[in-house]
Amino acid sequence: MKDYDVIVVGGGAAGMMAAGQAAARGKKVLLLEGNARLGEKLRITGGGRCNITNAEPDEKILLSKFGTSEQALYSAFSQFGTEETFSFFRERALPLVIEANDRAFPRTKKAPDVVRVLEAYLAEKGVEVQTGTSVEKIVATDGTIEQVIAGGNAYRAASYIFATGGLSHPETGSTGDGFGWLRALGHTVANPTPTIVPLATKEPWVKHLAGKSMPDVKITFYAEGSKRFARTGTVLFTHFGISGPTILNAAGKVADLLHEGTVTARIDLHPALDLGILDRNIMTVFDANKNKLLKNVLKELVPPGTSDTVLSLIPALDPETKVHSVRKEERRMLAELLKAIPLTITELMGFERAVVADGGVLLSEIDTRTMRSKKVQNLYIIGDLLHITRPSGGYSLQLCWTTGFVAGSHV
Repeated sequence: MKDYDVIVVGGGAAGMMAAGQAAARGKKVLLLEGNARLGEKLRITGGGRCNITNAEPDEKILLSKFGTSEQALYSAFSQFGTEETFSFFRERALPLVIEANDRAFPRTKKAPDVVRVLEAYLAEKGVEVQTGTSVEKIVATDGTIEQVIAGGNAYRAASYIFATGGLSHPETGSTGDGFGWLRALGHTVANPTPTIVPLATKEPWVKHLAGKSMPDVKITFYAEGSKRFARTGTVLFTHFGISGPTILNAAGKVADLLHEGTVTARIDLHPALDLGILDRNIMTVFDANKNKLLKNVLKELVPPGTSDTVLSLIPALDPETKVHSVRKEERRMLAELLKAIPLTITELMGFERAVVADGGVLLSEIDTRTMRSKKVQNLYIIGDLLHITRPSGGYSLQLCWTTGFVAGSHV
């Protein structure tokens, strides 16, 4: 049996950061990963572009996004926050760029580049990495982990860091095994629910817009016909419904509405204009293009690639009609549609499409200054194993960088 100072279980974002930081302090570190390669979930985050962090400069505003966990996270973020994340990657030749809503991405816009940087970091610091090695058993006595059994072999360390992830994207190895171990070790583990997920819709026309987006729109949600709440931003269409940051961050509230009955939504393509002004704008566009076909002119009024589908929602309008032949009442129908494209929400997509699944160890059982367990004296718990709700937009990965660095610094 080989002995180590630290064994990290889980080779995702948090685990790699923790292992590298512990080794940077001179610790003998073993990183165990069940997948054939490190960072499987990291490789697909942000649609493969990797939303590394959120660049909100005000720490209080940033931490407020973590809801009831805000106060507990101040110490950890003071040790390694957004600024340190920018520096970490910049110093390793992967500078970040900031996009809408303060979302930060690698300049290359390639998630595998983030994994490459972290792998190089592990190699540089001398971390021993074993991939394709799933942990089968945790051996503990009297509140202390004695060893782990992985790949049929026993491994022992003075301290252990659990970074196995939650339940989002189980195809990447996030199967929630860590939750079972933690319960067995005496921790309280909140059951996970996928809350930052795309929404499935009933309408078949949505499939025709898969991959297309509608930027700067307002989407209003209704329960049993009663208006409940609205969001403004970009709506991304998929083959099963709608997604994108605006939708992902509304999913939790939509989940509550689905318990009340039928949930519908209306997309307003021109939220800054009232119906009358929009109708006059359409008339102006039509007047300037009197002899053109309606299907071609509509492209000036809707997002790219969506005109044919939008027109199909008004069967009375023939796309081949010349604009000068469109009657006033038909033009009004078009204006009303552009202010309220209808959708029926059938369900939230499950863990397989979740960007974030909450659930995990309650923070009251963690010393968040060090990420050490209050139940098991030589255990540190990080990343998605912690019960912390947060929106999409870089907050989850920043939580991984922060908790991973803090654990690696104190283990």
